[in-house]
Amino acid sequence: MAFSADELRVLRRALAHALKTTSPSAPLGALGPEWSQDIQEYLRLAEAVDEAVREGGRLRTFLLADLARYRAALPGSATGYLAQLKEALAVGHVPGPDDLAALRSLPRSGGKAECERRSALLRHCEQLAEQSVRTRLRALPGGRSATRGGREPEPEREPKPERKPEPAPAPQPKRPQRDRPIPTPGEVFPPRRKPAPPPESRTA
Repeated sequence: MAFSADELRVLRRALAHALKTTSPSAPLGALGPEWSQDIQEYLRLAEAVDEAVREGGRLRTFLLADLARYRAALPGSATGYLAQLKEALAVGHVPGPDDLAALRSLPRSGGKAECERRSALLRHCEQLAEQSVRTRLRALPGGRSATRGGREPEPEREPKPERKPEPAPAPQPKRPQRDRPIPTPGEVFPPRRKPAPPPESRTA
């Protein structure tokens, strides 16, 4: 039974939590034979996990060193490089820019099946590299970890300026009330009377 790197980290945390639940001041004999046996098994399992993690780190370092040597000898070492890259990916290696550039530079020769195999490996490495970049970006302060399920946050909209209430129109001055009615034009400008005709002169 094999564990991945993430599973080993989870297992170590679970063991550490289980060991912390015991009282450090109480001796193992005071806890009862069954509880003492459980603690001993936890300790042995924790030591085994730590040793597996150390061994995995040594193996990963060895594989990455071999991978770098094969990559430096490309394109003549294409077959060995692809095999080493697959082994490194199996132990949790995240392909970097050097690996992606090396895969893209490999000639698409050797038949249709080999071309498809190299293309599929390139796509897989590109997906792993992109996922690693996104994980690092989410871990940065102000990243997208707190956004809606990792979706792109909506652009912040500039707040609209508050509309000031328009001033109420000034009240018009009231017209003074008049004591008497306004005279009509006929009263102000009375019609002129026609002049009377001159009296006719009398003959003697």
